[in-house]
Amino acid sequence: MNTDQKALQELLFQLADDDFILAYRGSEWLGLAPHIEEDVAFSSMSQDTMGHAVMFYEMLESLGVGSADDLAQLRKPEDFRNAVLVERVNGTGHYIEQPNYDWAYAVARTYLYELFKWVRLQSLMNSSFEPLVQISRKMMSELRYHLMHWQTWTKHLANGGEDARNRLQAAIVQVCADIDGLFSLGPNAEAIVGAGLIADEATLKQLWLEKATEALSKNGLSLPDTFPTPSHDGRAGEHTEALTDALNTLSSVYRLDPSAAW
Repeated sequence: MNTDQKALQELLFQLADDDFILAYRGSEWLGLAPHIEEDVAFSSMSQDTMGHAVMFYEMLESLGVGSADDLAQLRKPEDFRNAVLVERVNGTGHYIEQPNYDWAYAVARTYLYELFKWVRLQSLMNSSFEPLVQISRKMMSELRYHLMHWQTWTKHLANGGEDARNRLQAAIVQVCADIDGLFSLGPNAEAIVGAGLIADEATLKQLWLEKATEALSKNGLSLPDTFPTPSHDGRAGEHTEALTDALNTLSSVYRLDPSAAW
């Protein structure tokens, strides 16, 4: 495998794993969202995001890396390249036992991630790898509606009274404790950028900063002045126990019989 092929695979794993794990976190809100319409909407958008992950895994499959299902379901946690932000739990408790989830955190995390995804897809539309250009154009149409949805929720909470506003602002700060991990391209960053696959980390971060600052300021909200270094480098395979737990749940059926037909 030459350097460019390795760089492409590494980037595809980052793209796929980010969407795969965040879609799972979104699915955990099924039955727990503030109202039934939001249940349906959040589930639908999580399904879109999971579909995007599948497209990236299938791209890896077309490159001969392995079957898309196996890549999503059978890898070890340390082989995942998602940013730690997307694996963080939704709150205390568990989905089936005392799920004391934090809606303000869900809104802040999903909105700030989707803004980053917009920046990343725009960069991928200029990628040297033509399939990434094509797939990014398709995803942008769905992402546009996701952003409108989360902008509405941000406005709703920011103008929903002091408590709701303070909770959302605190959630933004909490999300930003992990946000730098999103911009990282990992140990192979130089090769990824050198191959013309995507813009460099500093450019992605600056574009996100401009977009996020503008989006939040419309509702009197703000980003922290500085972002700490994340506790784990997900792009290098460093993860929390939360990812192990998530993967155990996600792949529990598939691992029983990977060859089963549905």
